[in-house]
Amino acid sequence: MTTQAPSRVLIIQGHPDRESYCTALAESYRKGAAAAGAEIRFVQISDLEFNPNLAYGYRKRTELESDLLGIQESIRWADHVVFVYPTWWWTMPALLKGLIDRVFLPGFAFKYKSKDSFAWEKLLKGKSARLIVTMDTPVWYYQTISGSPGHKAMKKGTLEFSGFKPVRVTTLGSLKLSTAAKRESWLDKAENLGRKLI
Repeated sequence: MTTQAPSRVLIIQGHPDRESYCTALAESYRKGAAAAGAEIRFVQISDLEFNPNLAYGYRKRTELESDLLGIQESIRWADHVVFVYPTWWWTMPALLKGLIDRVFLPGFAFKYKSKDSFAWEKLLKGKSARLIVTMDTPVWYYQTISGSPGHKAMKKGTLEFSGFKPVRVTTLGSLKLSTAAKRESWLDKAENLGRKLI
């Protein structure tokens, strides 16, 4: 049985600085996916207007801004969602975390089967995801000493919880200690992932 490659790809560049290396990685992935014939939507998180604070949790509804409604529509549209972002304090930047809090809501990303149950329905099944994550920390240290907390939060606590499968992670570091040649090779790697649509 063969798996059909995704044809609709949503790329979310989650670094708040659009001139960051993460933007270059996201653009490289887009270049590869375009060469593979995918339909692509590309989002710079810094271009979105929204309050990242889920002020009442799930107790009281916080109305979604138009940009967040657009993100939800794009996630529904996509077969494959790519998040590109840096690791800050072992996890994602606050603006991206705020986007997750505001967008991945009950009724959109998941639904508890009953009021008194911990069992839930995964509402975003049938989609795959790729995380491309940069860090100044050496990758071996992040994985073995810290236990990859940001990866676990995004992969297991958010995307797999919502039904994404598979969720693949590409970890790039140490960015701080990298050479120009190494950073160029990482751009090539991102483009190749895009060409494979994974």
